Amino acid sequence: MKLLTVNTGRAAAVDHTAAAGGVTGIDKHPADGPVRVTDPGPKGTGGSGLAGDAVCDLRHHGGSDQAVYAFAREDLDSWENELGRPLANGAFGENLTTAGLDVSGARIGERWRVGPDLVLEVTSSRIPCRTFAGHLGESRWVKRFTAAAAPGAYLRVIEPGEIRAGDPVEIVHRPDHDVTVQTEFLASTTRRELLPRLLPARDALHPEVLRSALKYVKSEAAGE
Repeated sequence: MKLLTVNTGRAAAVDHTAAAGGVTGIDKHPADGPVRVTDPGPKGTGGSGLAGDAVCDLRHHGGSDQAVYAFAREDLDSWENELGRPLANGAFGENLTTAGLDVSGARIGERWRVGPDLVLEVTSSRIPCRTFAGHLGESRWVKRFTAAAAPGAYLRVIEPGEIRAGDPVEIVHRPDHDVTVQTEFLASTTRRELLPRLLPARDALHPEVLRSALKYVKSEAAGE
């Protein structure tokens, strides 16, 4: 398991985002050298965990629990075959393009050591949005990406560090529950009845997703 590239993006004006100012940092490209990764701070004020990486819509992106976004090269390859066009590392706006790692099959709370120092913890899935669809320029993209249910993973920074292309990725902790990124994605999108299944991962789960799961359970108990 290894890191193929570390990808960062600059703010750019586009016509397919609802972010203030009409700018987005989704167009990410591999960095030439090492990149420092730290906890960016709370959502709403903190952006990307990667130095030099722009997060423009702080309402929905960035912050401690979405500090880093990882996507598997193997899944990019699958989309290349379906779309009939090449997809470079970073094409989905991911910060980390990995090889040999089942990113969407990772468990919530799973911890990865990337390079010698950085430790990340899996928190949730990526939910497709208008900006993502506009960036890819594919028809019905949100529905197609959702149907594939291989969303990649958001991670929080447990121990900061510097990373670069080629660094090894090691799973240093795997929780004993079976709540995967894919399970969380399905529960958060097309199969809301799965929300109660997320609760065993509550200590590591993205706080917004945990609130949704608890609200669903409360509603079901009340017969609503």
